[in-house]
Amino acid sequence: MQNRRSSWAVIAACLTLGVVGVLPQAAQSQPSPDLFAGRTINLLIGFGPGGANDVWARTIARHMPKHLPGNPNVVPQNFPGAGGLRLMNELYNVSPKDGTVIGLVNRGLPFEPLLGGANVRFDPLKMNWIGSPDRDITVCASRKDAQVQTMNDLFSKTLVVGATGSGADTAIYPQFLSELLGMKFKIIQGYSGSKDISLAMERGEVEGICVAYESLMRQNLAREGKVNILFQAALQADPGLKDVPIGTDLARSDQDRAVLKLFFARVAVGRPIVAPPGMDPDRVAALRTAFEQTMRDPA
Repeated sequence: MQNRRSSWAVIAACLTLGVVGVLPQAAQSQPSPDLFAGRTINLLIGFGPGGANDVWARTIARHMPKHLPGNPNVVPQNFPGAGGLRLMNELYNVSPKDGTVIGLVNRGLPFEPLLGGANVRFDPLKMNWIGSPDRDITVCASRKDAQVQTMNDLFSKTLVVGATGSGADTAIYPQFLSELLGMKFKIIQGYSGSKDISLAMERGEVEGICVAYESLMRQNLAREGKVNILFQAALQADPGLKDVPIGTDLARSDQDRAVLKLFFARVAVGRPIVAPPGMDPDRVAALRTAFEQTMRDPA
């Protein structure tokens, strides 16, 4: 166990420094005003419909065209599968490298090559990172009729949680916390997104979920007050969750605390929008500049 904890610390440190550090500032170049004229840009969404990531992507697609050179259409399209891994592999290996296909992926995917995730066919350091519209904490929650009702219950009782695929918050958080701290999660993978997992919770197929707080609160069970938020997988408490424990409180040693802090720092990746590798720098610059202008747009 000691060696495993050390390995997690090294992995998390590399990711924090190496992946978060490559997220770009807006480019300063001035591309041709007709760069994307007459073109359509497909914004692929690595999640099923109805979650917060889906809403963000569709909002960006609606407002980004007027900030892109040539005012192309931006068409959102759901592209779920394996927690977003299907989309990341598609962008890296198949999608055209002309800026006409970009994607919103889950923030855990840049971690997958270092974590040894299955079927990883991309290098996150070669992707063109466009930006993120938001940062949101992850929480773990259970149905109010589940045996697990508090964070400490997870050390003596098993919580059955739904998950999408490798690298997604829904999978990696319970996996990580089980490995590092011995929490008792049983993970059922294969759902297309947080909305589907929430529906599975309503049907009683699973009892809980680890997911972005905003995504959780969009679902029926949460709106109806039928879930308990067990803890925040965060470095700092969300102002709206003052009475909910923070995951770093779980640390049993200074080393545990360091590993948890580094792992939870992945929230800095936010909700990343990414383009394929090997693109012309002018097209990358245009996408980054348009994204920043979109996020400043009062509309």
